[in-house]
Amino acid sequence: MIYLVITAAAGVSDDVVTLAAEQLAGAEAPRRLSELAVEIGFRGAQPEIAPVAGVDFNFVPSGNRQKKLLIADMDSTIIPVECIDELADFAGVKDQVSEITERAMLGELDFEAAIDARVLLLAGLGEQALQQCYDERISLNPGARVLVQTMNALGAMTALVSGGFTYFTGKVAAEAGFQMNRANILEIENAALTGTVRRPILGREAKLESLNALCAERGISAKDVIAVGDGANDLMMVQAAGMGIAYRAKPALKAAADMVLDHSDLTALLALQGIAEADYMS
Repeated sequence: MIYLVITAAAGVSDDVVTLAAEQLAGAEAPRRLSELAVEIGFRGAQPEIAPVAGVDFNFVPSGNRQKKLLIADMDSTIIPVECIDELADFAGVKDQVSEITERAMLGELDFEAAIDARVLLLAGLGEQALQQCYDERISLNPGARVLVQTMNALGAMTALVSGGFTYFTGKVAAEAGFQMNRANILEIENAALTGTVRRPILGREAKLESLNALCAERGISAKDVIAVGDGANDLMMVQAAGMGIAYRAKPALKAAADMVLDHSDLTALLALQGIAEADYMS
């Protein structure tokens, strides 16, 4: 059995479901998971589904569908912004930093070199700007808290693993409900950023290492993991996971991911696992 999962932040209409079902051989009756998600089981060949504006279509195998570990990137995934770019705005260097961030997320730059270059531009920024940045610029993406709290309630481990900074991951993890978080540490002296990051820097390889370590700790395999991110530094953990999700992502990650979400909120990760709104927690 394979499931076609249809999701959209603006809602999935019955007309879209009917059109999709007509393209599936041996389709079962559609099951509505929420206003934003529908799944259709089928046993025939996996077709190319005709695209519909604002709607995501993903195929999900029926085996081992509900995962035991959620591991998520933070910037531009769980939250809508890149924290380092927003901090750079307070330092008056946002254009310079944003350009480096974009190239790093596209995979054009070495992540460690890119983070060093960006943080150096923040040297001298007052520590109070971190709190101001969080208060004024940081919020959860739609569906983030429901995703994390639901996974927690169903007995899964939830981990926020970011190439960003612990100052922000700690607060975002607490707001969303992640059980643990891991990120880079900004060096601060005399109440100001020094322009350096404590070693070792957490990047692409470290995200994969976190996934493997959490699997070992929980006695599960990578097949039991759902991983989500948006950029090139998420590539290895997304590829390793049993269900790897590219969320409003850069092309390199979309090409490597099992499933792509361009038009859905984060509750779509629950729908991909067959979890219905009746089981959502907030």
